[in-house]
Amino acid sequence: MTAPLIVVGGVAGCGKTTLAAALAQALGINFRDGDDLHPEANKAKMAAGEPLTDKDRAPWLAACAAQLAAWGDAGGVISASALKRAYRDTLYAAHPAVRYVLIHITPELATARTQARAGHFWPAGLTLSQFAILEEPAADEPAMRVDATWATDQQVAAVQGFLR
Repeated sequence: MTAPLIVVGGVAGCGKTTLAAALAQALGINFRDGDDLHPEANKAKMAAGEPLTDKDRAPWLAACAAQLAAWGDAGGVISASALKRAYRDTLYAAHPAVRYVLIHITPELATARTQARAGHFWPAGLTLSQFAILEEPAADEPAMRVDATWATDQQVAAVQGFLR
């Protein structure tokens, strides 16, 4: 049986890594923080307060897709914003089992969360730029939405229900 391949996405500060790690643990499958797959040039650009372009994101999306493909039927969960449909299409193409979970959050809460975290390359000032490019998943996508204000176990339960 094929294990799920899940991309947990959303804007900075929504809780992607927390949910992705919890899902992987609950499902007994692999986990990868998509931030670790960004080229150093991307991290430096973001740390300097510059939003990434589609061209900047291309190698990162390719690395995320390669990770999903490598896991294949063994399954896994990766945290990766994948805010535009085109980005998600790249990830969906990696394997037929790929599903996307968008964590919905308000701009105010996302900004507050990014301002509060320490030791991360993402500056809070870039957070609103992600809302500007966010494309909600369309009805034809293998995707669902959870709320950032839900407890992690509630989010996990919702995703498990979606996977059934």
